[in-house]
Parts: sequence; C-alpha cells; structure tokens
Amino acid sequence: MASVSVRVDRELKRRMSTMDINWSEHIRKAIRRRVELEERKRMAERLVEGLEKGEAEVPRGFIDEAIRETRETR
Repeated sequence: MASVSVRVDRELKRRMSTMDINWSEHIRKAIRRRVELEERKRMAERLVEGLEKGEAEVPRGFIDEAIRETRETR
C-alpha cells in the first residue's frame, strides 16, 4: 500500500483526537469515492463527445444503471 500524507493544523488535530474515528480509513474511503466519481465524470464526458460526433451510442440499460448508481451513492 502506498502512503499519502495530509497536514492539518494543531487545533483540528486536537479535535480529531477526541473522536473515536479511524481517520486513516475514513480518508481512504473518501478518496476512493472521489476518484470513482471523477472517473465516472470522465467516462460520461467521453460518451457525450462520442455521441455528439456520432461515434458512439448509449448502450442498452446504461441510463437506468447510471441513475441507480447515483441514487445509491447519496
């Protein structure tokens, strides 16, 4: 596993230490969600570009699946 460092000010660190939260796991999950969101955005942008150029078509069931995934992430 690779490392990523995050710096926070002393006051925030103090406040974080009063909570029973695994901050490393919380940050990992937040980063994973954000990366997945950004990947979906890029894929959607490429699909739209392809549709506009007439180079692509929306696969059957794609819209239903995309809506379902969006609702589940809320």
